[in-house]
Amino acid sequence: MYGVCGCCGALRPRYKRLVDNIFPEDPEDGLVKTNMEKLTFYALSAPEKLDRIGAYLSERLIRDVSRHRYGYVCIAMEALDQLLMACHCQSINLFVESFLKMVAKLLESEKPNLQILGTNSFVKFANIEEDTPSYHRSYDFFVSRFSEMCHSSHDDPDVRTKIRMSGIKGLQGVVRKTVNDELQANIWDPQHMDKIVPSLLFNLQHAEEAESRSPSPLQATEKEKESPAELAERCLRELLGRAAYGNIKNAIKPVLIHLDNHALWEPKTFAIRCFKIIMYSIQPQHSHLVIQQLLGHLDANSKSAATVRAGIVEVLSEAAVIAASGSVGPTVLEVFNTLLRQLRLSIDYALTGSYDGGAGGARSIKEHEERMFQEAVIKTIGSFASTLPTYQRSEVMLFIMSKVPLPSLHQAMEAGKAGENRNRLTQIMLLKSLLQVSLGFQCSNMLTALPSSFLDRLLSAALMEDAEIRLFVLEILISFIDRHGNRHKFSTISTISDISVLKLKVDKCSRQDTVFMKKHAQQLYRHIYLTCKEESNMQAHYEALYSMLVLISIELANEEVVVDLIRLVLAVQEIAQINEDNLPTYNRCALYALGAAYLNLISQLTTVPTFCQHIHEVIQMRQKEAPYLLPEDVFVERPRLSRSLDRLGPEVFFRQSKISEVLGGSGYNSDRLSTPYVPQLTDEDRLSKRKSIGETISLQVEVESRNSPEREERAPAEEITYETLKKAIADGVAVEEQERERRRQVVEKFQKAPFEEIAAHCGARATLLQSKLNQIFEITIRPPPSPSGTITAAYGQPQNHSVPVYEMKFPDLCVY
Repeated sequence: MYGVCGCCGALRPRYKRLVDNIFPEDPEDGLVKTNMEKLTFYALSAPEKLDRIGAYLSERLIRDVSRHRYGYVCIAMEALDQLLMACHCQSINLFVESFLKMVAKLLESEKPNLQILGTNSFVKFANIEEDTPSYHRSYDFFVSRFSEMCHSSHDDPDVRTKIRMSGIKGLQGVVRKTVNDELQANIWDPQHMDKIVPSLLFNLQHAEEAESRSPSPLQATEKEKESPAELAERCLRELLGRAAYGNIKNAIKPVLIHLDNHALWEPKTFAIRCFKIIMYSIQPQHSHLVIQQLLGHLDANSKSAATVRAGIVEVLSEAAVIAASGSVGPTVLEVFNTLLRQLRLSIDYALTGSYDGGAGGARSIKEHEERMFQEAVIKTIGSFASTLPTYQRSEVMLFIMSKVPLPSLHQAMEAGKAGENRNRLTQIMLLKSLLQVSLGFQCSNMLTALPSSFLDRLLSAALMEDAEIRLFVLEILISFIDRHGNRHKFSTISTISDISVLKLKVDKCSRQDTVFMKKHAQQLYRHIYLTCKEESNMQAHYEALYSMLVLISIELANEEVVVDLIRLVLAVQEIAQINEDNLPTYNRCALYALGAAYLNLISQLTTVPTFCQHIHEVIQMRQKEAPYLLPEDVFVERPRLSRSLDRLGPEVFFRQSKISEVLGGSGYNSDRLSTPYVPQLTDEDRLSKRKSIGETISLQVEVESRNSPEREERAPAEEITYETLKKAIADGVAVEEQERERRRQVVEKFQKAPFEEIAAHCGARATLLQSKLNQIFEITIRPPPSPSGTITAAYGQPQNHSVPVYEMKFPDLCVY
């Protein structure tokens, strides 16, 4: 029996005998190299046998694994690797199937060494470029198994690290093998990405722990090459770098889900690191897709905790800075609309105290966390805007301004105390956002940067009662006007003796700026004037007003503008002198100091010696007699004020007649200079939400009283007493009550009266209207009277000649 078996052994196929010969009697001796060369030569000479060689090697390996002959397993894998590297024929596909079957068998083993061995063989295979494509090969098992190895929790830390690194290398191999071959399995499918990306992020997440375990710098340098975190980062960068336009979404979505599941938005350090890797790895033209994914995720988490939303917004901000001009993409306004919507939702959450509009059982909200989120959104809006070109930033600013709720006829305001709070917070947050967008905004043409639709709405907010809102408006205007970076030089108000130390950057006023000032100057002056009259102004407001006046003088001024600004500042001085608005002492002193500081600077800019001398004399007199009228004593932490402002002599005031005289001699318009400034009264006052009856009366009296050139010669105006104002307000309230009652009766009548009565009433009104129209038509078509008087008939009665409309002669300009 044994002889027969031995005899038949010689009749076995040659490829089997060659395969058997590569295995030594003792596995520790390793692969028999000479026999391996014979096997390789045979495989190259007879490529049709390659698939049988692979199948036989696979049988031996599976048998050896089951019998725990791990030495022979290593020899079989080494032989497979060499055959794989040497053979690139059309029959290699069948051989690869056997190879992958053996690799899968090793990966299924519980022995870490076999898993690592199988991974290494797969990585070598992944680096081979095959000559012929494979239409049916599947890598699902390998993606799942390698992902599982990336999450290894082996008890031995060194073994765990090796297994994880093998898993990462395996995933890298799968990506390299499939990502560029359209005929291979699509690795970008969600079923694969949902395993690959979280596995890489899991190892990235434990980077700090791996570093903290390094006991010495020497060991740290050794571990640098073996760190799973570094390998995972490299693999993730390679994966994202190969992502095409249509695959970005599938690659980013698992990142967002992983950060959600592991609550990694709140510390936000790891989330920012992940998206920095993403933004630097993907192709630049795909950056806006990542931004859109993040914005969509922010919307999906609109009812999550404020810390989570703040983390997402911080990541958005960092990503926008990296992506630069490609971050927003084609939907510019959609990005800002999403951020503004989140801002408004946050305000609602903070006011209602819950994510469900105050419904019972809702999660409580911490107001300081919502405030932190709002600041993060505003910062992100600024980050996005800084990446945009000038024309797009202008569009964004118009868009944000259109969202600001203002008490105009065209935009409804929410009523009630809660509505007022919501309106106020919304106004402040949107103006903060607008300020962020406007910072660093550079434009050569102010007309395009500040169109009328934008400027009207912005300046209307300057008339609001809220001091914080007014300050934001001033800051926004300053950021627009300051195009040469001079703002920081006027951060404090002072009467500097030599402005050359400021090293101001001054350019000649361009034609576009001149046109802008001709169109909008009076509007700007009016709002500056009215803002100066506000009782709630603080030091920051006066500093902003000073900066604005100075910057207009530097950036946008010609001779006419300089004259108007001087008139405006003298009118502001008069506000403090007359004090019709009963301003506090600090406000009056601040207005005096503001005027002194500005006139001191403009006198040096105009370089008219007599003008400079007059300003210098008044300042010197104030230093001796009334230092509390100078900025050095007013705009300090503890201002030194005086209550005797009404007993000041004329020598401490800047006189309009004197200034008109000295500047008129230097070529300035003396007639205009001698005319006191009077603000134009417009319908815009209604936007201020004030009971403006008293203000309107006082302004009218002020207009009448300023007709004389000097204040001392002013004619006595009509006396306005408390009773007069009270009566005017009471009459207005009574009229309003009557109108409300009339409307209620009309509504009630149409709701309850019979149909016949309503029809009769409407018919009577229609008849009346028709008769009125007939009268109008009669008057319209009646011919003009003759020069001698009215044409009369024989009996002395006036005779009306009706001319048909088609015969009437109309002027050419009236014909359309």
